[in-house]
Amino acid sequence: MNYSIAIYGGPYSDQSAHSALHFARAVLKREHSIQRVFFYHDGVYNSSALVSPPQDEANVPAQWQELAKEHDIELVVCIAAAVRRGLLDEKEAKRYSKATHNLADGFTLSGLGQLIDAGMTCDRLITFGA
Repeated sequence: MNYSIAIYGGPYSDQSAHSALHFARAVLKREHSIQRVFFYHDGVYNSSALVSPPQDEANVPAQWQELAKEHDIELVVCIAAAVRRGLLDEKEAKRYSKATHNLADGFTLSGLGQLIDAGMTCDRLITFGA
């Protein structure tokens, strides 16, 4: 079965990103596939290159990067939600005349069409967060 996941909560503001990560690992362990993880609303904070949790806490954004790289999973971040929250890739940083960008490697900014596409092309679209 082919899954996509939508995450609406930040990596440390609630359990949604952490629960989604556990779900993704379970899906992959059962030899299913995950096409895309779409980060929306405060979920876009999972894509920040500046996240620096204490050593005794999980680095949820880094874990998403590792999982995506290992299993060829798209990590798509809603561009409107990201820009509104100050998360920019290099192109958007230039567009808005910002000194730097802070979107972590492996994440891509894109529109809501990617979420709609995931719902139409995957067997299941699972949502975490409100």
